[in-house]
Amino acid sequence: MTRKQLKEIARKEGTPVVVIDHNVVRANYKAFHRHMPRVQAYYAVKANPEPAIVRSLYKIGASFDVASLAEFRLVYENIKDLPAREQQDFIWDKIIYANPTKPRETLEALDQYKPLVTYDNLNELKKIKRFAPHAGVVLRLRVPNTGSVVELSSKFGADPSEAVTLIQAAFDLGLVVEGLSFHVGSQCMNFENFVQALNISASVMQEAEARGHKIKILDIGGGFPAPYHRDVESIEVLARKINAEIERLFSKETDIIAEPGRFVVASAATSIAKVIGKARRDGKTCYYIDDGVYHTFSGIIFDHCQYHLKAFKRGQPEICAVFGQTCDALDTISLSEDLPELQLDDLVYCEAIGAYSNASATWFNGFAPAKVVQVNE
Repeated sequence: MTRKQLKEIARKEGTPVVVIDHNVVRANYKAFHRHMPRVQAYYAVKANPEPAIVRSLYKIGASFDVASLAEFRLVYENIKDLPAREQQDFIWDKIIYANPTKPRETLEALDQYKPLVTYDNLNELKKIKRFAPHAGVVLRLRVPNTGSVVELSSKFGADPSEAVTLIQAAFDLGLVVEGLSFHVGSQCMNFENFVQALNISASVMQEAEARGHKIKILDIGGGFPAPYHRDVESIEVLARKINAEIERLFSKETDIIAEPGRFVVASAATSIAKVIGKARRDGKTCYYIDDGVYHTFSGIIFDHCQYHLKAFKRGQPEICAVFGQTCDALDTISLSEDLPELQLDDLVYCEAIGAYSNASATWFNGFAPAKVVQVNE
């Protein structure tokens, strides 16, 4: 999107507004598939659950990783146009429920679809058997998360030393372990996490097969980094490592899937906000805009992400602070931004804000989340 186009959208729609460019969504998905052709991408819906994104990705062949019953229903309702006789293959091929801990009510609701669900402990396995006995199960492994912006291994994942015991337990209960999964942590900057995780998974698969249980699916999770800044290595570099290890460790019969979310949508959205206040504090200019960390910039709090604002107005930049609109000191977007001198009603914008942003926006303090505008659907 050009600056002129963004300004026109803000003029027409008002602010705050988030613009999602579906050409970029599709291009990112295709880049992922091009660099890792053996890996089927299951888009992580939690990154940005806009129904329009689900529809765009489905049309070009994507599958979906969901982590709640609401996400499952969102995907199902938007892509359920296959004939009834194909519904089971459709569910397995297009949706995986990848949250290792599920309420009983969710399992009961999903059971009719014979879903593919994850687990990482014996209690969860027994719960699945009781409330979703028709499910296929995937064991999530605990793997290194060192160097990832959002660490997940302290919350999820079975220790590899207990993996085969948990696989056997599933079969003893009458369930079928269809696959293994792992997650190296969100926005993974240490690509060796993937190498170690793939080797751990291969070892578990080999031991399971030696005990009579052949595992047919490997889910390599998410963590594929979005290019927020120049120091982020490209997907090509990571893909070379992953492809080499897959080729070395796994047979052609093993189905490899992944759960990219951030990589697909982060760079596809731009937010636009308006200056609603200006002050001078401790020798620094402070701007207040009609968006903030309780809204589109929620990734600052929940995602450990630092966004940078740009101005449509030209001028000599100076260090300034930018705050959100709520009556809360936590609502701080940045204490060190380079912006030209701005006035009330001037516009600022933020690029690469498509992941974990409007997805986790709230109505705190009575302020509505930013309007979302779709372009190039």
